[in-house]
Parts: sequence; structure tokens; C-alpha cells
Amino acid sequence: MRLTRPMLALTGAAAVLALAGCGSGGDAKAAAVPQAATGSLEHLAAEVKCTPDIQIDADELRQAVCKKAKDADGKFILATFATDRGQREWINGAKDYGGHFLVGRKWVAVGDTTKTVTVLRKTLGGDIEEGTDHSKMGATHSSH
Repeated sequence: MRLTRPMLALTGAAAVLALAGCGSGGDAKAAAVPQAATGSLEHLAAEVKCTPDIQIDADELRQAVCKKAKDADGKFILATFATDRGQREWINGAKDYGGHFLVGRKWVAVGDTTKTVTVLRKTLGGDIEEGTDHSKMGATHSSH
């Protein structure tokens, strides 16, 4: 199965439903972050005590919704990728919808609260990337 632009938009739209926020920490917090986890979608989900509800099961992309990971608020999207390039394309497309992403090697988690991403990062490690914040943009055209 080949990822197409509409498919990327669809997965980005799904990520909108599970957006996360995360603040950056100081050096002490950075030292507490473990090395980024690796493995299958099921392995990563098990690490954070969630049973994944698989939404996309393709060779290039596996994506699931997880509800209530251990000590985390709400739900989050967990996706794994066959290639680094496929992962980067997915993240770049999803960032247009805003939110914050927890990124590891060939996986990404998108949560719906700051607490969710923070809790996931304590177990999975990874780096936090931010999407476009559209809330601060002004109106681009007026009503007639």
C-alpha cells in the first residue's frame, strides 16, 4: 500500500483528534528521559500499558488509538513506520494540524494533553516536536 497525499491528510486529521501539549524541561528533566524505545506498535503500546485499537494496518504505516495509558490523561495516537522517510512525511503533514508530537525512531505518539505526552515520554523517551499553532493567526479575509 502506498501512502498518498489524501491518506497523509486523513492520518493528520486523525491526529488532530488526539493533540498534545508539552513544555520543555530543564537539564534535570532532560537527564530523566530514557533512551527512545524501539519495537512494534504492540510492543510500544505494552510499554505504556495500553491496548491499541488499530486504525491503519499497512506495510508502511501502522496506526492505533490508545486510551488511558498508565498514569496518562485521555487518549493518544500511536503510529509506527517502515521507514524514516515515511515517518518524517507523516509528521510534516500532521504538523499542519497543530499539536505536539513525541517522536522516536520510526514511531510517533500524539496525545490530547500535556500530561499524556509527559507521561509517555517518561516511559518511551523520544523528542518533542511542535505543530503549527493556528490559534494565533488572524483572519485572512473578511465577511461580505
